[in-house]
Amino acid sequence: MTKRLGFSLTFMLKSTIPNLQSLKRPATTGRVRRFGPSSISKAAPPERAALLPAAPTTNAAPPAESVYVGLTASLHRPHEPTRNRLVALNPTVFHHPIRRDILHLCVNHYRDSLRQGSANTKTRGEVRGSGRKIRPQKGSGRARLGDAQSPMLRGGGVAFGPKPRDFSTKLPRKVIQMGMRVALSSKMLEHNLGVMKTMDWPSGKTKHLSHKIDSLGLKNTLFITGEEEVPIMLQRAIRNIPLTGLTTSKDVNVYEMLKWSRVMLDAKAVEFFERTLGKTHSIVDVVSSGSL
Repeated sequence: MTKRLGFSLTFMLKSTIPNLQSLKRPATTGRVRRFGPSSISKAAPPERAALLPAAPTTNAAPPAESVYVGLTASLHRPHEPTRNRLVALNPTVFHHPIRRDILHLCVNHYRDSLRQGSANTKTRGEVRGSGRKIRPQKGSGRARLGDAQSPMLRGGGVAFGPKPRDFSTKLPRKVIQMGMRVALSSKMLEHNLGVMKTMDWPSGKTKHLSHKIDSLGLKNTLFITGEEEVPIMLQRAIRNIPLTGLTTSKDVNVYEMLKWSRVMLDAKAVEFFERTLGKTHSIVDVVSSGSL
């Protein structure tokens, strides 16, 4: 028995000592690294190097090229030469990446502000009538009832009914500004954005303006002017024309911009949008003769 125990202990020690020796700290020369990745820089494989971020640089971003759109003839000046004239637009305003989520937020924000929120119902405490108990609690063999204003009875109050409230929601100003950029860029991308020099109209007659709009092919168009107020003569002439809208650049919103299939701006409206929505960005003008 003693010989067997001695043999088993000897075998266990022989099998354990090599494992303990493998756990010993390897011999190092110089500084010993205890934590962190290896101090030896190894080159990343080519497939992984493509996923690594680019090294920081002091070079500025390349300038963005302007967006160009053909100039449309003015309403009052039909013989104005506009055949080869282009308008250079700010790309940060009229060439913004399309964000459908931003448009969704802006449209919901505007439509929430249109809700009246005037729905009102009377609770059992507001319904006219006596608070007398209809019948005794016991003895009739029928259901228990209180006063006649109970929500269970016809003509009684409404339980958990609507009350007047404000449905308007809040949206950050910068999100609304981005929504305007996206809306203008989407119209530009769809080739449904036009620019004319001015929107002056001398007469208040609807007939002549309607013929002019039909000749230019501007039905179902929203006209946006950069003036402080809409010109009186133009407003009188255009308000009876169906499928035509007129507003100012400071009053237009994202919902109206998307509602109309075509948008027409004047020179002052373009300046207003570029001043209020534009970002500081260097622009390269390829065609210099197309400026307003």
